Order: sequence, then C-alpha cells, then structure tokens
Amino acid sequence: VQLQASGGGLVQAGGSLRLSCAASGPDFSKYVMAWFRQAPGKEREFVSSITWNGGRTSTANSVKGRFTLSRDNAKNAIDLQMNGLKPEDTAVYYCAASWRGRAYGSGYYSRGTSYDYWGQGTQVTVSS
Repeated sequence: VQLQASGGGLVQAGGSLRLSCAASGPDFSKYVMAWFRQAPGKEREFVSSITWNGGRTSTANSVKGRFTLSRDNAKNAIDLQMNGLKPEDTAVYYCAASWRGRAYGSGYYSRGTSYDYWGQGTQVTVSS
C-alpha cells in the first residue's frame, strides 16, 4: 500500500489543522492505521492509532483531548483533527499502516516497528 499525507502547514498556537492520509492499494480495511511525529533532534513518537473498522483508537497522553483520529474505509483514508495546537506539536507528521493482525490494545501499535508502510510526512509548525 502507498500512503500520501497532506494537510500540514503553519498555524498559531491554539489553532487547528486537519491532516489526511490517503492510501492506495487493496485491503485498506485490514490495516491498523496510525500517525507518528518527529520533531527536529528528537526521536519519532507515537501520536494516535485506529483499528481496522475505526471502532477503537489509542492516543498519546501528550495530545489526548486535543487530537482525534478517524477513518473512512470507503475512501481509503484517515484524518487527524488537531485542535488546541501548541508549539511543542511542531514536527513532521507521518501516517503509517500495519498489516500484522495482532490484537489491538496491548500497546503493540504504539511502536513504530509495528508498522509496515509509511507515508512521506507532512510538516506542522505551530508558532507561539
């Protein structure tokens, strides 16, 4: 599967952005999907993941209550709605897809090594 991320940009603190990730290829509904981010000089970190049917999500504590992940299997896409953005949210955001079929909820899908496909990344910059 190929992933194309979009929607990044420059926004003031407190503002909102909506990131989208479009997938091409078959069987999109069989992938766990996620967003990760990487700030300059820092390691990649988990942001949020969503199950195959969109029924469950997992979100990092640092963005919980501000970011919401959703998916539309009919459109082969996921969206990350980001509200209340903070300067510390500045990073390149990457969408990822996992084909592993492991049970969801154990923390497995919060690890980058659990994903098989990655998008090219989209820059989010939050000014103070």
